[in-house]
Amino acid sequence: MERSGVTVFGGTGYLGRRIVAQMRAAGFDVRVAVRRPDRVPAGAGIEPIRADIRDGPSVSAAVAGAAAVINAVSLYHERGDLTFRSIHVEGAGRVAAEAARAGVGPLVHLSGIGADPRSRSPYVRSRGLGEAAVRAAFERAVLLRPSALFGPDDALLGTLIRLAGRAPVIPLFGTGRTRLQPVFVEDVAAAAVQVVSRPRAPEPVYELGGPEILSYRALLERVMQATGRRRPLIPVPFTVWRALAAAMKKLPAPPLTEGQVALMVRDNVAASELPGLADLDIPATGIDTVLPPAGPPR
Repeated sequence: MERSGVTVFGGTGYLGRRIVAQMRAAGFDVRVAVRRPDRVPAGAGIEPIRADIRDGPSVSAAVAGAAAVINAVSLYHERGDLTFRSIHVEGAGRVAAEAARAGVGPLVHLSGIGADPRSRSPYVRSRGLGEAAVRAAFERAVLLRPSALFGPDDALLGTLIRLAGRAPVIPLFGTGRTRLQPVFVEDVAAAAVQVVSRPRAPEPVYELGGPEILSYRALLERVMQATGRRRPLIPVPFTVWRALAAAMKKLPAPPLTEGQVALMVRDNVAASELPGLADLDIPATGIDTVLPPAGPPR
């Protein structure tokens, strides 16, 4: 069977749609495998296909004939039969198994820094178990682990900018000492393109971080400086954050999740011993590119 194009699972998500756009810009035909293909923007070289990573036959059809497969499906809060295990572990393993069965070339699996199969957090643990399931089914799979994503309309800097503009005080996760290495969403999409495009075998794992490592407190201070706001920063114990996340769990779209709290307990920084953006010849983009121009303090 002649193979061409790339299948992207989760191609309408925050990261996934940027992977699709950059794949097209690089000249690849893209099959966008999602549960709602009607949400895929029309375009030359883009083929929407209905697929659910919890359903084997639809996954098999989506990867058939593909030269490469990228799994960018993620779940941040459980609802109904959409569980961390069904998506991050069983679903990820199913995509890997079907890709291996179809003889696909590179398989790229999007995970995250901090993924840990031994974590007490259901979200973080599922990410770690998912990596293991992918590796067991497709030994040559490439794992991309980005740090916290930032970009236009993101859930990180965008949320902090709104907080700085509206809240009289800003709560910290713990004392705000947790270190982050925010990475530009377009840089992560570019990493997926590079892994698929490169003629030589890629490394098995890449940890993707931006050019700066900042404590959460320092990140908030940078945001306030850029927005011209001055707000008191109030330490809030993690026990309080966990209780808040548990209370919000049943909301349709909770503004705070257990996984978000768990990821703020430990530093979210790329491991120096693992390859990253520089090894893929991608210059890391700094957060100042999306922060508003600094204004007078208010």
